[in-house]
Amino acid sequence: MSETVLLIGGGGREHAIARALAGSEARCASSSRAASEDSEARGDSDAELYACAGNRNPGIADLAAGFETLETTDPDAVVDYAESVDATLAVVGPEAPLEAGVADALEDAEIYAFGPKEADARIETDKAFQREFMQDNDVPGCPDFETFEDMDAACDFIDEYDGDLAIKPVGLTGGKGVKVIGDQVTPEEGKAYIRDSDYDRIVLEERLIGEEVTIQAFVANGTVETAPAVQDHKRAYEGDEGPNTGGMGSYSAPTRELPFMTEADYEAAVSIIEGTVDALEDYRGILYGQFMITAEGPKVVEFNARFGDPEAMNTLPVLETDFLEVLTAARDGEAVPTLEFAEQATVCKYAVPSGYPTDPEAGAKVQVDEESAGDALLYYASVDAREDGIYTTTSRSFALVGVADSISEAEAIAEDALAVAGEEGLHVRHDIGKADLVEQRIDHVEELRRE
Repeated sequence: MSETVLLIGGGGREHAIARALAGSEARCASSSRAASEDSEARGDSDAELYACAGNRNPGIADLAAGFETLETTDPDAVVDYAESVDATLAVVGPEAPLEAGVADALEDAEIYAFGPKEADARIETDKAFQREFMQDNDVPGCPDFETFEDMDAACDFIDEYDGDLAIKPVGLTGGKGVKVIGDQVTPEEGKAYIRDSDYDRIVLEERLIGEEVTIQAFVANGTVETAPAVQDHKRAYEGDEGPNTGGMGSYSAPTRELPFMTEADYEAAVSIIEGTVDALEDYRGILYGQFMITAEGPKVVEFNARFGDPEAMNTLPVLETDFLEVLTAARDGEAVPTLEFAEQATVCKYAVPSGYPTDPEAGAKVQVDEESAGDALLYYASVDAREDGIYTTTSRSFALVGVADSISEAEAIAEDALAVAGEEGLHVRHDIGKADLVEQRIDHVEELRRE
């Protein structure tokens, strides 16, 4: 049976999903030799792809039979487009449409959406619910926390607390709202941030010390299949300096674990994900666990209710199982197929507008020389394709992903491919995936375990 799949969202994550769903001929049209080889290895997916987003992503548009520009947090608009193309399946990429109930609206229209309903998406969209859910259901790995609606009381708690705290707005902030006392801000700066914000509620929780990792789980019908661990790099500048971003890049290893992890770390994190899925009971879609590998093992930094961005660009290129089979099994009430991943490393590096994330330059025309990508995969992100070219928005522009037998080889491929940006003045974190930074992570965890 042929499927018609609607992809919702227009970022780099969604470009990776589109490439995973498109047939090999379409994937080969995406410019790089690596994309061609990737598609030939997996064969054709028997699916016709349509997409909708608030921006016109040229990479997705090239792979899709149709692309509609619309507000993806408007459930009626999404459903209308889905029905107009006779969609049989949908994949919801970003978190905001999930919070808006797009998956619920699609189900009401009898279109299966691979993504949680609004109530289950609260595991990401409401940080207070997330922590209270973990606590109430005895899910391990939950740090000590308190939730506040009174900002003066929150500031008093900071004064009285013996140690450092993470300050987390309860709602969605695009990965940029968390402030960590003792790392990013002083206690006084943290209190000023709380008082000057317009947040209704915040969560204060113990600061976790260690190295962060992401493990993404494919979930449906009570079954869970997990992907290799990925490490994202949130800080804007090299050496983990500067403000938090949506993610400047990421890497994965040829193994399930990252170099600073043990097999027991990975298994413990997966056990936490499985316990969370059991407690949620009817969850479907991707459950992204962000963990801190501490001296005591993994602790939960947060859960997200969708693929990570950039982590999807590490995971999907090495997924050897047909992603369409995952979607149809989920819809048909079956277990998620056992997932096979190529034993290869990946390194992703994002190019972002000048001034990102605090004062990004939007509306700048970007000349992308796709031929310069070489062996790397090129993923367009938050750019807007117009008749006269490609323009930046206020978020990340595009990513280059190297895939190879080792992290160092993958990093070299991604770094060489950055020539696609030409002299555009876009900002990149060049240190992601480099040997010295990876070694720092290893040394950090070893030191924590010794202590």
